[in-house]
Amino acid sequence: MAYTFTNSKGKKYYLHSKTITRSTGKNTTLYFFSGELKAGQLDAVPAGKVVVEMKSGLPVLKNK
Repeated sequence: MAYTFTNSKGKKYYLHSKTITRSTGKNTTLYFFSGELKAGQLDAVPAGKVVVEMKSGLPVLKNK
């Protein structure tokens, strides 16, 4: 089951990740929240990260 965050306005967001290859050839993992379930959904917040709600109500991941 995907990790769900409900903001202060009552809207649900689901945590996803995507691995991209940079022009330098190095792989980077991007984490993002979406209002819909898509491919790449995560079951938990990655280690060393914490979910914070921005003033606009959107959730973001920050380092601990």
